[in-house]
Parts: sequence; C-alpha cells; structure tokens
Amino acid sequence: MYEEIIYDVDDSVAVITMNRPETLNALTDRTQAEIRHALDQSEHDEAVIGTVLTGAGRGFCSGVDMNALGAMSEAGRRLGNAYPDLAADPGNPDGDPNFQLGPTYLLGLRKPLIAAINGACAGLGFSYAVFCDLRFVDRTAKFVTSFSQRGLIAEHGTSWILPRLIGPANALDLFWTGRRVDGEEAGRLGLANRVCEDGECVADAVGYLRGIAENAAPHSLMMMKRQVYRHLNAELRPAMDESTVWMDDSLTRDDFKEGVDSFVERRPPRFAPLKVD
Repeated sequence: MYEEIIYDVDDSVAVITMNRPETLNALTDRTQAEIRHALDQSEHDEAVIGTVLTGAGRGFCSGVDMNALGAMSEAGRRLGNAYPDLAADPGNPDGDPNFQLGPTYLLGLRKPLIAAINGACAGLGFSYAVFCDLRFVDRTAKFVTSFSQRGLIAEHGTSWILPRLIGPANALDLFWTGRRVDGEEAGRLGLANRVCEDGECVADAVGYLRGIAENAAPHSLMMMKRQVYRHLNAELRPAMDESTVWMDDSLTRDDFKEGVDSFVERRPPRFAPLKVD
C-alpha cells in the first residue's frame, strides 16, 4: 500500500520510516498522507503500545519536497493532491479542533509517538518532530527551522509548540537565525529528550516504548497525554476540575485493580489493551 514510507510492527511497537532517502526524506503530499494513514493503523492496532517516526538513510526529514515548494511559489498558494486510497482520520478522544490542522493532529493521538531523529531535520520535518511527544536524537543530527531563509513565517503550529518546549527566547533564536542545532545542543535546550549515540536513536526509542509496554496501562498513557495537551490550553482550576472527574473514573476501572494486585503480588501487570473505535 505504501510507496514513500515503511510501516513495521514488532513486539508492541510500530515504526514508521519516511523512505525517500535520496531527498533526505523530503515530504510530498503522498508522504504526509501515508504517515497519517499508518498512524491511524497503529492507533487501531491493540497490540501496539506506541509508535516511532524516523527517516531512512542519512536524514530524518529535510522539509517539503522542493518541487512542491516551486509549484506553490508559482501558484502563490498552497497546493494539495487527494489520495482517496489513503484517506484516514486518527482523530482525538475529544474531537478537539486544536488537534486537527497540519501536524497538530499528532498531539491528539491516543498512543505515545516518538520522533527518532537520525540526521537532518528541517522545515516541515522540524514541525513533525516538535509535535511528537518525545524526541530521541543522534548526537550528530541537525535541526534547522529554515523558515526565515525562505521568506516565510514560523509555520505549521511551530510558533505555538516550540516556545512551550524550549522557551520563547530560544524559540525566537532558532526561528530568526535558522542556524543548525546538533543533538548535543538540542539536549541542552530541552528539544531532545534523549541524546543517543549515532545510529542508535531508533533502537533507543523502540526500547523505551517496549519498557513502557511492560509496566504501564495503555489507557493511563492515553489519559495522561490527553491531560497534558488539553490542559496547556486551560487555566489551572478547569484543568484540576477535569482531572478530578477523570481520576474518579480511573478508580473504577479494572486497570486500577490490576495495578494494585500486581504490586501486592510482586508480578508484572497484565493491563488490557487500548481499544480505539
């Protein structure tokens, strides 16, 4: 089914690999449609605890394919192509419109999503990376926003997410200068959650998710992700009130009983898989 990505599931972890290495995995409309479709598959696969997004070859993603950029420039507007065979809507538990446009839909996914950044990460590829839940980054990988050098603004929701990750001053620095930030600096800034040895970011991300699968309730993971991103847009009291309602619900779930029983019996928990309608 897929022409520009590879989708694999192995031992509870899905891996989506952007597979246009000759362009450093530059994004076409089809690539983006395939990523969205594959994420919809991983959302509905009860065996999958979470997903890793990475790139083939030397790069994570160099941004939008330059041929597509040239066509946009000539037309003076965004262009898009429909792929009916790849139609998919991973959705989000609340139907929240904040998590629907561009790569912002990644925040609404119910399962953890880790960007394993193995090389160049620029433009729209940068946007995809920052909207993932975590970033595992090879030491010599390079982040570049590149928007200012193309005469553009901070696109694709990055003006909202990046200051929340690294602070407004650091975000402006990266937006204004478009300078390259390697994995080591990304770690110091808080952009990288794990700095990995070169070539190891995918394996480290997969290992992280497998560790979660052994000990964490999939429903709890979904609810925590839901809380964090919904409550970024809320004041403290409404966030507390909503969390209280959800906490009361969690106390009635079988997961809570299993969590207590497994602790008392000193055995690994056997939590139910997450069911996505």
